[in-house]
Amino acid sequence: MSRTRTPVVPGWFTPDDTTAFRLLGTRCRRCRTVYFPGEDASCRAPGCAGTALEEVPLSPRGRVWSYTDGRYRPPAPYPSDPGLPWRPYTLIAVELAAEGMVVLGQGAPGVTVADLAVGMEVEVVPGVLAEEDGRTLTTWHWRPVPGEAS
Repeated sequence: MSRTRTPVVPGWFTPDDTTAFRLLGTRCRRCRTVYFPGEDASCRAPGCAGTALEEVPLSPRGRVWSYTDGRYRPPAPYPSDPGLPWRPYTLIAVELAAEGMVVLGQGAPGVTVADLAVGMEVEVVPGVLAEEDGRTLTTWHWRPVPGEAS
């Protein structure tokens, strides 16, 4: 049986079957501030009353700002079957210089803290958060750009 691919949060990234997978943010047309996750009501920048917002794809690459490993099972609503063994995962905070922000996400499968270094270049790729109820919950992951070494 084929599983339905469902974004864990609709609208936060392009469909994962596209060749140009990107996170999607919002830019205020008044002050040009970019947000992730996106905003749909008004600008969040202090002192800006802008309400004209536009969806923008975020940079596909950035630099590791910080990282750690998650060695605990997150609480609900995070999908995690307590009947299965827990596998630690890597969390990576990535600085997107063009947008002036840091975006947090999991490392791609197989990426460990030993593979990372502050300042190394990483890229966003489609990923799977969990499989449940006949669905594959899709998300984004960060992975080192080929040729980057920790």
